[in-house]
Amino acid sequence: MVRIVLDAGHGGKDPGAVANGLQEKDITLAIVKHIGRILGEYEGIEVHYTRVDDRFLELEERAVIANKLKADFFLSVHINAGGGTGFESYIFNGNVSATTITYQNVIHAEIVKAVGNITDRGKKRANYAVLRETRMPALLTENLFIDNVNDAAKLKSEQFLLQIAHGHVEGMVKAFGLKKEKEKTKVTKPTKTQYDQEVDAAFEFLKQHGVVTQDRRNEPVTRAQMFLMLHRFAKNILKE
Repeated sequence: MVRIVLDAGHGGKDPGAVANGLQEKDITLAIVKHIGRILGEYEGIEVHYTRVDDRFLELEERAVIANKLKADFFLSVHINAGGGTGFESYIFNGNVSATTITYQNVIHAEIVKAVGNITDRGKKRANYAVLRETRMPALLTENLFIDNVNDAAKLKSEQFLLQIAHGHVEGMVKAFGLKKEKEKTKVTKPTKTQYDQEVDAAFEFLKQHGVVTQDRRNEPVTRAQMFLMLHRFAKNILKE
């Protein structure tokens, strides 16, 4: 079982970057919810969130949540600002495991592929608290620039946010070898033929008139049983 913690950047009194009628905290939460929902289609994975609504959390609190859960992976989703354009991802700039580097390589590539037609700003490292304080492989993604008019136009599209989410999910699917849950096969009762329906009706009729008591339609009948049924038929039905 792979345990993942999804972190929607900012929240509550901290809106994050704000521009072009958008707030970072709202976009990150929307993307994270999409990611969690899509991951729910896969088996062998347990998804947790640092927040699922508009609330404020200190950076250290986010790391504590992941550490207490003993998560296998921590993913923090953000929107960039500062006059650029495109997508970039970060891991801690200190000592990190080879696994962390592999996860960044795989997930970064899938996000760029899923979104398409954007500037790939590269795989980077930084001393961000959520990367430094978490005790498991951790990745932070910066998904376009909220203060870039063209990027902001894309971020206003729910379909585009869904593309970003799918990219994150596809990356994790490859990184962790996830498989889709098998669809449960619906067991449908076969449709009864006209013959079966007539047998049902005959049994109910004979049962009501005391000729038979049990439905043993597929069992052989002895002469004694046949004599008894004919006797009951004559006594209970023919005399009516």
